[in-house]
Amino acid sequence: MGAGMATQRQRIWGWYFFDWASQPYSTLLLTFVFSPYFAGVAAQSYMAQGMAKDAADAAATAYWAGGQTIFGLIIAVLAPILGAVADGSGRRMPWIWGFSALYVLGSWMLWQLTPMQPDLFMGVVWFGVGLIGMEFATIFTNSLMPDLTGDADMGKISGSGSAFGYLGGIIALILMLLLFNENGETGKTLIGISPVLGLDAAAREGTRAVGPFTAIWYAVFMVPFFMWVREKRGGGTGIRLGQSLRDLWRLILSLRKRQSLGAHLLSSMLYRDALNALYAMGGIYAGNVLGWTITQLGIFGIIAAISAALFTWAGGRMDSARGPKPVITVSVWVLIVVCLIVAGMSRQTFFGLALAPDSTAPDIIFYLCGCAIGAAGGTLQAASRTMMVFHTKPDRATEAFGLYALSGKATTFLGTLGVTIVSALSGSSRIGIAVPLIVLFVLGMVFLRWVKPMGERSL
Repeated sequence: MGAGMATQRQRIWGWYFFDWASQPYSTLLLTFVFSPYFAGVAAQSYMAQGMAKDAADAAATAYWAGGQTIFGLIIAVLAPILGAVADGSGRRMPWIWGFSALYVLGSWMLWQLTPMQPDLFMGVVWFGVGLIGMEFATIFTNSLMPDLTGDADMGKISGSGSAFGYLGGIIALILMLLLFNENGETGKTLIGISPVLGLDAAAREGTRAVGPFTAIWYAVFMVPFFMWVREKRGGGTGIRLGQSLRDLWRLILSLRKRQSLGAHLLSSMLYRDALNALYAMGGIYAGNVLGWTITQLGIFGIIAAISAALFTWAGGRMDSARGPKPVITVSVWVLIVVCLIVAGMSRQTFFGLALAPDSTAPDIIFYLCGCAIGAAGGTLQAASRTMMVFHTKPDRATEAFGLYALSGKATTFLGTLGVTIVSALSGSSRIGIAVPLIVLFVLGMVFLRWVKPMGERSL
């Protein structure tokens, strides 16, 4: 069937494939492969300049975090502006093509970060270029949701798309660990072989291949999206930047009267901050408190992603049946319970109960926490996306999702800053991670009270 005659089912599946194609940027680059590789290479570089190991590790972390902060601010500022311009023109697909090109270019160029004499600055820059591509392409593809189906199935579509994306991320991660990513000491992959395609383990080419691998994965799996997904013609008025900015400002001012939308943006800003900090700090907790190895962390990540895929799919069906608000509520409560468990558990004790020195209970409990974080986190994000659709109209959806992206980026420092301050004051990384995140989750729940169950559809 020709691209112009795609059925509704094909359009929906084409839209799902964006999540499948783009997820490896988060899974492989941001979390499990490139980020730790960058930190290790940067620390070695600093140590070669005479720094002590602890100081080099801290400097490497600060360099990476600083880069993420800068690009996060760029995304936050530009997201609603570009959304308004795109809505004004009535065109979204050309923007998706453009940002897809940035995604592919940025990820491909990460191959250039060699372990010897690394160019750390360009490593961060190319990562940021790809990140901008991924984040903005996501805003524009999310804004196509109202054209895919009616409100009754919106939750199912959102949940299934996210679940399909997590599945893609799992498969990409497994392929990377089995075939490419070499151990820095042995030069072998997870299954004990040299990196495939004749890649040089000594030059860390197996691990560096994560950049081109991510780029090729995206390029291949975006084909169904570009074949089958079409946007509705007409709708735009060809408005230029000035008019688009005035429309955006009008939208922001309207939040004073649109209580439900304003409450959703505030609520989701707080609980998404907490969730992102939980993702970021989970590995630190597992390493510092439980003494986990990289292999254990990898298994933890795969378990969390599988749980996310299954429960996000199921949560999407509950979202369609009951609406997104109860799904958001349950998910946040699950994450609060996880934070309480983190606060009450160490290698030696569980809520004051002494554990045997060789007890595996903390490991088992934290693996279960990983399942819960994956399940609740994935479901929370998918239901929040549905709720955003219920607060917008198809012809202004990109602008609205740009504002949603701004609210998700504007205060991303809150969670990690809270963890830093409370950890320093309490002298405990367990308390430091748990307490500020519980506060953010609870505040998110407070603002959720003013969000209408079906957004502005119930007006």
